[in-house]
Amino acid sequence: MRLGTRLSLARLSTAVLVVGLWSATPLAAQSVTPDGDPGLGRLLAEIERLAPSSGGTVGVGAVHIETGRAVWFNEDERFPMASTYKVPIAVQLLSRVDRGEISLADMVELEPADIHPGSGTISSLFDDPGVALSLRNLLELMLLISDNSATDLTLTAAGGPDAVNARMGELGVEGLSVNRPTSSLIGDYSGVETPADGRISMAEFRNRAADVTADEREAAREAFSTDARDTSTPRAMAHLLAMTWAGKALGSKNTEVFKDVMLRVQTGTGRIKGVLPPGTPVGHKTGTIGGTTNDVGYIYLPDGPGT
Repeated sequence: MRLGTRLSLARLSTAVLVVGLWSATPLAAQSVTPDGDPGLGRLLAEIERLAPSSGGTVGVGAVHIETGRAVWFNEDERFPMASTYKVPIAVQLLSRVDRGEISLADMVELEPADIHPGSGTISSLFDDPGVALSLRNLLELMLLISDNSATDLTLTAAGGPDAVNARMGELGVEGLSVNRPTSSLIGDYSGVETPADGRISMAEFRNRAADVTADEREAAREAFSTDARDTSTPRAMAHLLAMTWAGKALGSKNTEVFKDVMLRVQTGTGRIKGVLPPGTPVGHKTGTIGGTTNDVGYIYLPDGPGT
């Protein structure tokens, strides 16, 4: 578990949600916690010692599900998910595929209002009309490179925020909510007004952003820091990841699709991956906005002690 300390406290800033899962079965209702476990007690003490150096608030959930050993720190406090909210969106999209409501082979045509600000390649490579991508393409772009345009199209295909939250409720995931497309989330952070459905072209977003004053931008960021929308507790994210890993959230085929894509994520090489021995398999998703720095996912431990 010592590696958990390093991965959980790497690159911290204002508010951090980090979940390291070593798991092959659902999250135990009663985890083995530091009480009565000297090793976990030392790990928690080290997290408590290092947390103030982040300059903000730290949230940690580290679980070895085979044994139930777990370390929690601010586990029931809500943190902005930033792009880690793409994990529950992916789970809901794949749940719809499981139910036969949609197919990953379905094609989605991109329109100018679908090209949104933020990380990714769609906005720079596919800004001309007539481009269509499959839901599989969009899912991978959303997770692998955190493309925001792909995310908003995936969220629509998943049924929207209400459908994502309903699925979280079905899975018993409490303390996590998806509420806005990324265009609206970034707009609220930046003080830019966006349509309720988040469909706004890059040109229009830039035009509106240019009219935002420095004071308005600062006020928007202050409001964003206390906004409960699109937030999660470390415990909730841990529960969701555990359920998904164990095949309790998705069918067997789409469980493997999810795991495979998470293993190939290209962002965050300086976070969980960056503090582990080179070549350590890590399936994860990062998130960053303002002072928030997140990384959530799975570590595949060596020599067979767990996943």
